[in-house]
Amino acid sequence: MNRILWILALAPVLAASPDEEIRAVLDNQVAAWNRGDIPGFMEGYEKSQSTTFVGKSITKGHANVLERYIKSYPTRASMGTLRFSDVEIRLLGTGYASVIGRFHLDRGPEAGGESAGIFTLLFERTGQSWKIILDHTS
Repeated sequence: MNRILWILALAPVLAASPDEEIRAVLDNQVAAWNRGDIPGFMEGYEKSQSTTFVGKSITKGHANVLERYIKSYPTRASMGTLRFSDVEIRLLGTGYASVIGRFHLDRGPEAGGESAGIFTLLFERTGQSWKIILDHTS
């Protein structure tokens, strides 16, 4: 019984911070991308009609953002190898966070060549997890 109380007392200390939870979402996205799994990459986004991607145009809705990624990266070679750098997370109250950073796609010239840019993400805590509700990538 004492062991259970001890574990319950430590649970808040052992729980991941919002920063760690958000970084885990980003790490999971990179892992999914690098195995060629765009639907897995999209698990980081809120499954909502209001989820928004801003790039050269504005795409609204989780399904439409997924479709955009599949159309933009039709082959494993075109996806290349993704990495994020210079990631900065700023909590915006208890349920929201902004994330800025850089993305890098390493790929051969036949697959579109190297690509890099910056992103701004707005995360919302939904239930027990953090999800992207707005992605502005350029």
